[in-house]
Amino acid sequence: MAHLLHTPFLPSTSSTTLRRSSASSGSRRPPPSAGVVRAKIREIFMPALSSTMTEGKIVSWVKSEGDKLSKGESVVVVESDKADMDVETFYDGYLAAIMVDEGGVAAVGAPIALLAENEDEIEQAKSKAQSPSSSSSSSSAPAPPPAAAAAVEAQPDKAPAKAVAAAPAVTSTHPASEGGQRVVASPYAKKLAKELKVELGRIVGTGPLGRIVAKDVEAFAASGAAAAAPTAATVAPVASKSGGGVELGSVVPFTTMQSAVSRNMVESLGVPTFRVGYTITTDALDALYKKIKSKGVTMTALLAKATSLALVKHPVINSSCRDGTFTLSNLGMFGVDRFDAILPPGTGAIMAVGSSQPTVVATKDGRIGMKNQMQVNVTADHRVIYGADLAQFLQTLSQIIEDPKDLTF
Repeated sequence: MAHLLHTPFLPSTSSTTLRRSSASSGSRRPPPSAGVVRAKIREIFMPALSSTMTEGKIVSWVKSEGDKLSKGESVVVVESDKADMDVETFYDGYLAAIMVDEGGVAAVGAPIALLAENEDEIEQAKSKAQSPSSSSSSSSAPAPPPAAAAAVEAQPDKAPAKAVAAAPAVTSTHPASEGGQRVVASPYAKKLAKELKVELGRIVGTGPLGRIVAKDVEAFAASGAAAAAPTAATVAPVASKSGGGVELGSVVPFTTMQSAVSRNMVESLGVPTFRVGYTITTDALDALYKKIKSKGVTMTALLAKATSLALVKHPVINSSCRDGTFTLSNLGMFGVDRFDAILPPGTGAIMAVGSSQPTVVATKDGRIGMKNQMQVNVTADHRVIYGADLAQFLQTLSQIIEDPKDLTF
């Protein structure tokens, strides 16, 4: 299809007529017609970042309109039903027009921006973006809240860009910190903050739900406020908000991920499931983890490998009615000793792993001893997996974890 970008579309005439006119015209060329494709303006589409993704939300634009882009360079951060991911461009050119603003939602495959091959085509791309056919694709962007709309109408002589630039401020606990424990920021904003040596915990985000985006970091660094101490005037507004940066009593729309989770959980209620629990001694696994923890290996990674080795020996447990197969859910790092997980639609089984805790047990010689044990509970689709198969799988998994010599290969 790429060759069509260089092919002039002429009115329907016979091939004989075309050859005759070409021969008689010499070096002259026919005047350009409306059907000739000259400008190389490409559309940047909302990508499918997962097999279940149907729409994505623009978290932040890494580049601005008019910026020159190189192939493989990050352009935008998109929130899918799984996580936030940087989206790269496949072509060199210029970001001519942004069609879906930050916070806007677009369906997978819908155009979110236009890429021009050279600077001369930027204006043409902007005109195309403002055409009715293009504007309909970006109509999914959320409208501003009533309070914000009223403010714009009351002060029409002030540019919105100036109001946005003044938004970042210094505060001891910013709205996106969730009680000061976790900073919610786009991947590019985190990278930029590290380069500029800016502390994210002191920046107020202007993205969706108080998320910190790249322009917040840039504005904070440019203002020279990184070394300033927080004042009572800046801390006071935060007191009226909850730990997640949302005012109490307000209605907050679901994020893309929350919407996907909600749909999947409701759909899972139609699957006939059953649950099997098992207690596994983890002394050897805990000892192995302490040895290799310094190399960056997590307990979840060890559990994932142990599960994979057990699934190889019990392939029926790795089956499903559609395209997902087995899921591992670990809450042990939060001190949870046991829980049941809801089976995602299309998945054959999901295993819920609790924390490893010291437990008083009876040894084989009849004595009382102390061992570290963890509880695992598997929820399975009874249409494809049966109780005996799942019990054998858990026995194998227990043997691998209690003798984890194969986990380091």
